[in-house]
Amino acid sequence: MSGAKMLPMTSAVMIMESPAGHLLLESDGTAIIRMTFMQEPGEPPGDNGESVPVLVEARRQLGEYFAGKRQRFDLPLAGVGTAFQRRVWAELQKIPFGETVSYGDIARRLGMAPGASRAVGLANGANPIAIAVPCHRVIGANGKLIGYAGGLQRKQYLLGLESTAAETGQGSFL
Repeated sequence: MSGAKMLPMTSAVMIMESPAGHLLLESDGTAIIRMTFMQEPGEPPGDNGESVPVLVEARRQLGEYFAGKRQRFDLPLAGVGTAFQRRVWAELQKIPFGETVSYGDIARRLGMAPGASRAVGLANGANPIAIAVPCHRVIGANGKLIGYAGGLQRKQYLLGLESTAAETGQGSFL
């Protein structure tokens, strides 16, 4: 490395209410780097991210999602993780709205042995961008809801929301 100094990455955050609980949205200024559920919402910092266009857009798209009017997110995403985690997260984004797959299914799609479902589960659990990178759509091989960093009640809520929207034809235009 040359003698050039690395500038510290600055981030901005926004706290938003949703039907599933408070969400913390974080951006590096150009992309979403974190979207997680909060147990206890704190005081929004500064202007609550209102001056960061990508955070304002993320809030808008999440509002459409929770209203049953959005199936896919069109946001720049830059979750930080290992190369393997990023491969898993990219595969999660291919799971269709309103559908679920197992951890083993994801492992097979990545060309791994079905026994690699544990590694997929760990990568899934490390996903820093909930909802937009739909880790909630991954279930156990037996069809049961297992493992969700936001809590199983939220996972059940999100899957129910998507199932209802898919059945009624909502969300098909976005």
